[in-house]
Formats: sequence, C-alpha cells, structure tokens
Amino acid sequence: MDKNKALVVFQDKRIRRIWHQNQWFFSVVDVVQALTDSPSPRQYWGVLKGRESQLLTICLQLKLPAEDGKLRFTDCVNTKNAFRIIQSIPSKKAEPFKLWLAQVGCERVEEIQNPELAQERMKVLYEQKGYSKSWIDKRLRGMAVRQDLTDEWKKRGLESQEDFSILTAEISKATFGMTPLEYKKHKGLDKENLRDHMNDLELIFAMLGEASTAEIERVKDPKSFVEHQNVSREGGKVAKKAKTELENTTKRSIISKENYLDAPEKEKRKRLPAP
Repeated sequence: MDKNKALVVFQDKRIRRIWHQNQWFFSVVDVVQALTDSPSPRQYWGVLKGRESQLLTICLQLKLPAEDGKLRFTDCVNTKNAFRIIQSIPSKKAEPFKLWLAQVGCERVEEIQNPELAQERMKVLYEQKGYSKSWIDKRLRGMAVRQDLTDEWKKRGLESQEDFSILTAEISKATFGMTPLEYKKHKGLDKENLRDHMNDLELIFAMLGEASTAEIERVKDPKSFVEHQNVSREGGKVAKKAKTELENTTKRSIISKENYLDAPEKEKRKRLPAP
C-alpha cells in the first residue's frame, strides 16, 4: 500500500487508514481526535467504548504506523462502521466529516474500477506541489515501470518490502554508484521521497535501470535471492552504460545535488539556461 494513500487529512487532522478486505479501514483514535479535538483521543475512545461496549464489535485490530514509525495494532473501522462511531460522538464537525468520509472511503473502489482516476488524482497532487507537466509525465511513467518490476518479483515469490528495498538498492548502486539512502544524503534529503526530488534525466535513468531489471527477470527467471540480486545489478549496469555514454558526450554529470525543498520543480525548470 502506498504510504501517501494510507494517510488522509480532514481539516488539518491526519487520519491513518489501511486497505483491508477490499475496503478502507480508518483509525478510530484518529477519527475521535478529528471530531472532538480532544488532547487525549485514546482516553476519550476508551471511555466511549467502555460506555457503549457494542462499539467493540464493529472494530478490527489492524496494524498502522505509530508515532515512532513502528506498526502497532490499532482499533479500526470501515466506512460504514465509522458512521456508527460518529453517531456516538457529539460534534459540530459530524456532518462535514460524514461528507468527507463518504468521499475518501470510496476513492479506492473507484480507482480499482477505473485506474485512470488514480493517475489523474496523482497528476493534480503533483501540479499542486509545483511540478511541471513534463516532469509529472516522467514521474508517473516511472511509477508504472516500478509496478511492473515489483510484479515480476512477486511472481517469483518475493513479497517483503525489505527484499524489494535490498534489490532496489542494488539497481541504484549499479546505475548511479549510490544506494537510495546515499543518494538522499547526496541531495540533502531526510524523510522526503528521493524520486520526488530527481530531475528529468535522473528519473529517466532510474526508470531504465528498473525496466531493464524487469526484462532480465522475465528472461532469466531467477529462483534464489542471490540470483535476484545479480539480475538487479545487471539491470542497473544497463542504465549505467547509457548514463555514462551521455555524460561523456555532454561532459556533464547526470547525478545532481539539486532538490526541490527550497523551490518547486516548475520554478527551477524556468531558471535553467536555454539550450
């Protein structure tokens, strides 16, 4: 599940959610805080479910990221049962929250039925953040290539994000000479998404490394994790070869320290010298 989609905001209140059993489930504590502005939403929820024990029957314990970043079991409800929680909480925000919940609760269902909706929403999000159409097109294409690669990994029995991270690091190291973590430090990033701070060419060569790896996966059909690592290095080397050839021709490094923390990508693009 995309971490960006697993967190939504209602009137500046962050509400965690998780896609489970083909529907969204929302953190009850976060819903309580959004409705009540209580400084102790967990205590408020504890009193509420103690008073109305039937509320416990509509909750599922699902793992959501806590403040320390670790996944912890949390009381969660689907959209239908979230409305039941709202009925038990006196709040002036109840009606606008119901409208908001109805919207965000069905977004994922709509996207499954029509995947183009997800892409359009992503475009709007990046436009609002100040990215150019040219950059957005490459970023979205890179996401599709990444999905294709992870699908190939999953076909061969790899499932954990840890495995994906290790193999992604192999591709990046072979392509750019740096793991994603090292690349983030190079760009002066902390918790930000690395690819959201890559320029056009960096995105293109990252995409080439992953597309090449996916194709080699299909041809060689690796069985062991070590074989997957070797394939990832091979895919990265294909991208490195193309990157090096361009750098030798232009006499300029593809790798940049540039990020978009101080100014939006669209603004920085305008400042680039004319070719």
